[in-house]
Amino acid sequence: MFNNINLKRSGYQLLVMLMVGAMILAGQFISKGVSIFTALPGMLIMIAAAMVAMMLKDLFPKSIFPAFGFATIIGLLLSIPGNPISDVFNEQVANINFMAITTPLLAFAGISVGNKIEELKAMSWKIVVISLIVFTTIFFACASIGHIVLKIQGVI
Repeated sequence: MFNNINLKRSGYQLLVMLMVGAMILAGQFISKGVSIFTALPGMLIMIAAAMVAMMLKDLFPKSIFPAFGFATIIGLLLSIPGNPISDVFNEQVANINFMAITTPLLAFAGISVGNKIEELKAMSWKIVVISLIVFTTIFFACASIGHIVLKIQGVI
């Protein structure tokens, strides 16, 4: 069962995650003044969860479920109240600023899109129309959910 896990690739993934984690910690220290040593345990926990997600993706290669989905489920399970380690998990991960994570994430997304520029050219103007429809739909869906929640809370 564990034959599907490529240890060499997992080693590279761990190395990249550690480098990105260091970038996040440094960015968070520069922008928010949060000590690297304060945030380090939370970052290591997040890296461990991400590595488990990558290994789960390797264990189920025919699954169309992405590694990001596995990481989300792992994070959910670790943070559920009543879980014996949820208090420690939530306390440590709370030291990581969300915006510090988005900077390298968006950089990697840009590199990923840049590698597929020929495919984007082939879609030509159609990608613009699809993007506008998706962005507009997401905007109105988020605005509607926000309105409903604020209405339920009695804020508006």
